[in-house]
Amino acid sequence: MATLDELLARSSRTFAVGIEILPEPLREEITVAYLLLRVSDYLEDNQELEDADKVTLLRSWARVLGGADERRSLLERLESAREDTPDALVARNAAAVLDGLEGLAPEACEVLIRRVGESSTGMARWVARGSVFDTETDLDDYMHEVAGRVGLLLTELFTRRLSGLAGRRGRMMPLAREFGLALQTVNVIRGLHEDRDRGWVYVPTAFIPGAATRPSELFEPGNHAVAMRVLARLVRKAERHLAAARDYIRMIPRRHHGVRLFCMLPLFFAVRTLALSRGNPDVLERETKMTRREVLAVTRNAKLLGFSNRWMDWYCGRLALVA
Repeated sequence: MATLDELLARSSRTFAVGIEILPEPLREEITVAYLLLRVSDYLEDNQELEDADKVTLLRSWARVLGGADERRSLLERLESAREDTPDALVARNAAAVLDGLEGLAPEACEVLIRRVGESSTGMARWVARGSVFDTETDLDDYMHEVAGRVGLLLTELFTRRLSGLAGRRGRMMPLAREFGLALQTVNVIRGLHEDRDRGWVYVPTAFIPGAATRPSELFEPGNHAVAMRVLARLVRKAERHLAAARDYIRMIPRRHHGVRLFCMLPLFFAVRTLALSRGNPDVLERETKMTRREVLAVTRNAKLLGFSNRWMDWYCGRLALVA
């Protein structure tokens, strides 16, 4: 059975970089939270299950987190996951992740059980509903379940563990949701081509001029101009959310440098990915992402200069330039 650190490294190299610079006990708590959510992601996204089974298993996962008796049967189901994906790897090792959850301090354990349970049942609701996004509000509701709640989870942990943040919780929570929506909107843009292949297009019908084209038809050659206008609107949406993400980071005192870096790195990666996606027709055909060299450079610069909010704003502007 893989260790939690091994699962983290094998399921997300970039996220592992951020977690490694967190102070304890946050590092352990957020490692477990991340892996719990990867199990939820597996149950929502995998190609092996019918939608009805996904709904059942997501709800079962939420109950198991809360201590329900069905743990053994669910773990047996997860251990049989055949997909060769990071999510499936974590799902096959869900027993180790649950053991890690049980080893956390009670107050952290309660936050993770509640927030991951809420996200999992929210995912189940959307799987049952299907990929129909009539309005931007619909899309935001979906993204809240899969990403906004993650921001709320992290903020609960931060405000419990870090000095000087408890009194800022009320202001940070709505910004945390926006931060989650920002990162998820960028994920939507990055995954347009891949999600299309599995039958989900995360584009509200209201984003399509005149609503003459269905979201699933955006990838047809004759609809290229419409698709590029939709892409531009998604980019603008992401930019609005990312502005709130910067406000969130500004509220974290400079003395908590590791936590600031943990938040800055996904912000910078999102800003750069958005710059590479803006007006780029390749987004409709393949994943557009940063090079390994860019990731290393951003990480190095953030570690050196991430104390400064003014520098953060300047660096976001630089990353937004396509060069």
